[in-house]
Amino acid sequence: MNMLNWRSGATSTVHATSLPNEVEEAVPLIVALPAQPDTEVTPAEPIASAPPSRVTMVATQNNAGRRVRKADVAELERLSAADALVEFRTFRSFSYSAALLFDGVTPDYYVALCHDGVIWRAFTTSDLESAEAAFRQMEEHIAKLTEGEISRAQRKAEHQRVTRMIAQSEALAERLRNDIDRDAAHAQLVSTRQHDIRKELAQLEAQRGVAQAQMNRALRHVHNLTVTNNESIPHLQTRREDNFRK
Repeated sequence: MNMLNWRSGATSTVHATSLPNEVEEAVPLIVALPAQPDTEVTPAEPIASAPPSRVTMVATQNNAGRRVRKADVAELERLSAADALVEFRTFRSFSYSAALLFDGVTPDYYVALCHDGVIWRAFTTSDLESAEAAFRQMEEHIAKLTEGEISRAQRKAEHQRVTRMIAQSEALAERLRNDIDRDAAHAQLVSTRQHDIRKELAQLEAQRGVAQAQMNRALRHVHNLTVTNNESIPHLQTRREDNFRK
């Protein structure tokens, strides 16, 4: 397994989205192993003396095979590149990942913490129980490192949601304004047309009255002319009228 490709590998993963802002200000990882009846636990180095970006392994035992010690990162990278390691467990969150690896030749266990696919910290032991304890603490450490990133991802998603809602509201408001303006424009056109029609109707009504008066005068004039014309025609008696008189 190539540890530099952990970020794209198929492993048990806690998915997230963004990079940390305060990697160097993280709380140091303290790996404490349970004391055995036949072992001697040495005092831990004070936390205040460790640089912020260091992982301090505080528990050691007289049995050298059970002691967790800092691993040679270059050697671990060489073993990883040679595909000489078996991946027992992995944990990933955002840009951080932890892996519990096994070298069957030695045999030794490695616990590595990676950031952006690059080995950041690594520890080794020949005892599986100790390696699993160290791996669990790596998981806890990653969880603490990514608390801020989780909050940031949530806030970012909320901001994007609110931004979308604002954009949708503004678009809706613009459409409503356009509808109102369009309605007002049509209402003005209709009002103007109705006014013009009423004005034209009044004019037509006035013209109709004038025309009717003119027509009445013309009819009377024609009637008068007809009467006058008829008076100038001599009255001719018909045979029927003569017979009637007889």
